[in-house]
Amino acid sequence: MAISSLTRLATSTITSPPPFTTALIISRYFTKRIIFTAATQKKNPPRSFKTMASSQNSKVIAPYGSWKSPITADLVSGSSKRLGGTAVDPQGHLFWLESRPSESGRVVLVKEAGDEPIDITPPEFSVRTLAQEYGGGAFRISGNTVIFSNYKDQRLYKQSTSSKGSCPVPITPDYGGPVISYADGVFDSRFNRYITVMEDRRVSSTNSTTTIVAVPLDGTIQEPNVLVSGNDFYAFPRLDSKGERMAWIEWSHPNMPWDKSELWVGYISENGDIHKRVCVAGYDPKIVESPTEPKWSPTGELFFITDRKNGFWNIYKWVESKNEVLPLYPLNAEFARPLWIFGMNSYEFIKNEAGKTLIACTYRQNGKSYLGILDDVQGSFSLLDIPFTDIDNIASWNDYLYVEGASAVHPSSVAKVTLDGRKVVDFKICWSSSSDCLKYESYFSQPELIEFPTVVPGQNAYAYYYPPTNPLYQASQEEKPPLLLKSHGGPTAETRGILNLSIQYWTSRGWAFVDVNYGGSTGYGREFRERLLDRWGIVDVDDCCSCAKFLLENGKADKERLCITGGSAGGYTTLAALAFRDTFKAGASLYGVADLNLLKAETHKFESHYLDKLVGDDKAFFDRSPINFVDKFSCPIILFQGLEDKVVPPDQARKIYKALKEKGLPVALVEYEGEQHGFRKAENIKFTIEQQMVFFARLIGRFNVADPITPIKFSGSSITRVCT
Repeated sequence: MAISSLTRLATSTITSPPPFTTALIISRYFTKRIIFTAATQKKNPPRSFKTMASSQNSKVIAPYGSWKSPITADLVSGSSKRLGGTAVDPQGHLFWLESRPSESGRVVLVKEAGDEPIDITPPEFSVRTLAQEYGGGAFRISGNTVIFSNYKDQRLYKQSTSSKGSCPVPITPDYGGPVISYADGVFDSRFNRYITVMEDRRVSSTNSTTTIVAVPLDGTIQEPNVLVSGNDFYAFPRLDSKGERMAWIEWSHPNMPWDKSELWVGYISENGDIHKRVCVAGYDPKIVESPTEPKWSPTGELFFITDRKNGFWNIYKWVESKNEVLPLYPLNAEFARPLWIFGMNSYEFIKNEAGKTLIACTYRQNGKSYLGILDDVQGSFSLLDIPFTDIDNIASWNDYLYVEGASAVHPSSVAKVTLDGRKVVDFKICWSSSSDCLKYESYFSQPELIEFPTVVPGQNAYAYYYPPTNPLYQASQEEKPPLLLKSHGGPTAETRGILNLSIQYWTSRGWAFVDVNYGGSTGYGREFRERLLDRWGIVDVDDCCSCAKFLLENGKADKERLCITGGSAGGYTTLAALAFRDTFKAGASLYGVADLNLLKAETHKFESHYLDKLVGDDKAFFDRSPINFVDKFSCPIILFQGLEDKVVPPDQARKIYKALKEKGLPVALVEYEGEQHGFRKAENIKFTIEQQMVFFARLIGRFNVADPITPIKFSGSSITRVCT
């Protein structure tokens, strides 16, 4: 069905529990299916606009939430390009992988070429792997050749990067559908093959088999040769420069890779098989650690990152002759991130002017990222001064570093950092997720890192608070702003204080916004990360409520207009906070979890035992599932869900919608066809943020939204809306 013939149908039903008196169900098909239960509720009338003039400036006095802003939902959805990694070829050309909401989320490999970058990926291809559902590590470049995973069929393809319009050629078998995925591969020049992680879902889509395999590059298409197998999960196969040794990471249920993993090294025989192997880290039961990101130096030494001893991910080196590991620069800071996706690259080897090998790396401490040069011989670290306060991956070539990062005034970007020894002499943005957004800088709300007390005496948690900011408007002195609190996904993840236009959309309209790093988040070491063990749905909920209370006590928000939102695990925290606490007055759950037992039964292999450690016994699974306590909900909720989501299947949202509708609460459910875990299409990103805004404004806001957002219109028993 074409977009131009998109239709909504509605039937009306009546429910009568006070104070809600009317209900309506709306369905929308094709890209979205919407189920909406509306309710009439006595609200304060919108406040009027006044103008205040002074000798210094002139601002319109208007209610918080009603301000006009040029940071539109179109701008937000258009700026939602995602960076999928960077690479540099031997000639120094930068490549990056970007997803494009304007092309329904298609992922394209792009080559830097002067002022006009070149798309390497043909229009009929999309570079994306479904390995472990979250993907990552979907391409690798060697010389003038790229090997990538194609989204539609999940096969590996080989393509030239030196000529525009070159045609990709498959190098793995066609299994009749996307039942086998590949990720995190490396070229093996010794045997003319490609070594990669392979996830095989032919027997079971929920209990796949993961191995490390070799794919021939001689033009023949044959079944990949298995090199390493037997464990539940593998990542980071990495060869030394001679192709004689391979390092990799592996882990098994019930652990997640950040709980406990192992680093192995295998020795490759003359026929290409691994004939001997040794466990480098993770084998000692007395040492709890999660090694990650192994990498061989140009001189053949193995480096990696692990969190043994101090509980922070630091860089270590393997002494092969003694099979022991040594820390390079112990620091209570995180030099790595949790292994949610393949292909992370937190450090690189570089050479100084004397030809000495050094390590360019990044670490994160107290909510900020730092870039520097590590000398493992001297044990010294030299900071590099760049504008980014948040850094992800690093690539290098000669005297350059290509850094993926962001800051409070830089959206997700790639910067070329030119070095002179251990000093930065030039910093240039090569790619930006939103290159035009800086013209709205006067509207940007600057994040304030806050540390607030939790319900546990002596324990604090962290958040980024964004005050309402608009150069043309201000509210009256007696009014406090509505607050939208966001609970990040994961839950083993971290929110960061960077320029995010989806946050600025709210703050530039007069909302306060706070992004919480509750106990269990990463970035603050293992002890902080493990606060959530057996206590998911308790610690995260308590910390979000404590953060809201902290802001109320400091006069930063209106108690009657506290809202909460979150996606995935953050959606669960949202629903749990609304069910088990009375802090918030409305909420929005994006592909969130309502039933923990259902999630455990239906989710994919990677996270199938994740909840065992986060939740605990059967009683905890029941007691912390919001779906089992619908009677405790008492405020409006809007739900958004992708219909192809395999991480949190659609039944989760449907169950909570049905239960809340039967109770008579104002509740809306929006379902997107063709979307998975997270929304990639521009029209759906736009629709989601606009409908959250309208939903909150109607039901708890006490203001009129300034934007010309098309409302859901009621007309008898049927509704039709055409989208173009």
